[in-house]
Amino acid sequence: MHPDTLATLHDHLTQALTRVPDEARRLFHGRGRCWPGLEQITVDWLQGVVLVSLFRQPAEAELDALIRLLVSLADGQPWQASGAHTLLLQHRYRPDSLMQPLIGEPVEAWVITEDGLRYRLDLGTKQNNGLFLDMRYGRRWVREQARGKRVLNLFAYTCGFSVAAMAGGAEQVVNLDMARAALTRGRENHRLNTQDLGRVSFLGHELFKSWGKVRKTGPYDLVIIDPPSFQKGSFALSRDYAKILRRLPELLTDTGSVLACINDPDTGPDFLIQGMAAEAPELAFQSRLENPPEFPDISPESGLKALVFRRLPPA
Repeated sequence: MHPDTLATLHDHLTQALTRVPDEARRLFHGRGRCWPGLEQITVDWLQGVVLVSLFRQPAEAELDALIRLLVSLADGQPWQASGAHTLLLQHRYRPDSLMQPLIGEPVEAWVITEDGLRYRLDLGTKQNNGLFLDMRYGRRWVREQARGKRVLNLFAYTCGFSVAAMAGGAEQVVNLDMARAALTRGRENHRLNTQDLGRVSFLGHELFKSWGKVRKTGPYDLVIIDPPSFQKGSFALSRDYAKILRRLPELLTDTGSVLACINDPDTGPDFLIQGMAAEAPELAFQSRLENPPEFPDISPESGLKALVFRRLPPA
């Protein structure tokens, strides 16, 4: 990281801290490659906690310079006026995703809000904190679509889509994820929002071994598919996404819809559009959701892809 590059980051963060939002938001998205030399850095505002994530290991001198720059923010009026009290540097490139406190005490569990809904984050030893901020518009779309519907949330993680669906008036939500600890956090997220857990199910199973359980609670008016690009031993996007697409018709009602997502920057939306046409031609592509403006990307094909499909009426 060149000194001029660090100066760009300092200016950006100083300006961002002068107008921090009321809710959790990304303040700087270097991974969109709009700022050369800063592609490995993101900065999130977590309502008092500033989380800096470093995705590639820098040289020792560069890391020292970055830390000095970040710590210097606390001496400025924007930091003090923002109400920030904690600055964390997460070394995402390390196997343990070390979370290094630079200002304030270590924070492991922290509650943030998004669109008025509350979510508990892990800011300790886990690589991902529990809520992907770039999916904000996706959760909002689900909330707007959910009233009176039965919803299936595949790869549910900590159930952000489920919380949004229940807030929108869903009749029933089924969450499936092989990581039971993530589903436990999902239950906590529902409780944080005082939602009726009697209308929410949590299936801690591997999807491809659990089609019977998934079908049993269907059919669904809305299916959400938001998988990791790669999960060792369980999911590879290029190999396994098609297996899900071809099962959709048996899971959906006659008027059902699907929100299908890809977060791999090297895979464009055509992968899903063409894949759906081949595997489930009963479902027609409707639209791609916009991404939040705080996630600029040098290429629209590289950012998050959240695509809406709807079942065609029978001929």
